[in-house]
Amino acid sequence: MSKAKDLQTGHIGLNVTDLDRSIAFYREVFDFELLGEGKDGERRWAFLGRDSRLVVTLWQQSEGTFAPALPGLHHLSFQVDTVEEIRATEEVLRSLGATFAYDGVVPHGETGTSGGIFFTDPDGIRLEIYASTGADPADAPTSNVPTCGFF
Repeated sequence: MSKAKDLQTGHIGLNVTDLDRSIAFYREVFDFELLGEGKDGERRWAFLGRDSRLVVTLWQQSEGTFAPALPGLHHLSFQVDTVEEIRATEEVLRSLGATFAYDGVVPHGETGTSGGIFFTDPDGIRLEIYASTGADPADAPTSNVPTCGFF
């Protein structure tokens, strides 16, 4: 069997506690379309994406909040083209009362220009939106380690 030459991440599946709340959050923040959903008693799920391409699936089958100290997902990151897009999304998040790890756009490291915002969804899942250029390296919140690794 030969290995896939063009391997890409497919969709990301997230467990959530309140499907309706999570659908509203992800649609508002990421401008996702609702591609499909199922609400069969206790079995509830939603498919979210853009341009008919599935990006995130939400599964209502959890209790409590995201546990960053346990093995599993560290954070989910989305890349955009410009820092201006990040700042526009930051305003949406602030209007929703989202919790941020750092104040505003921060670089990924002390000398880099890539960076973004780090925040949590309603279930405490850690999220990042970043651009490959445009962040001010003088404002790195961590030293000698990647910003996205320790928030």
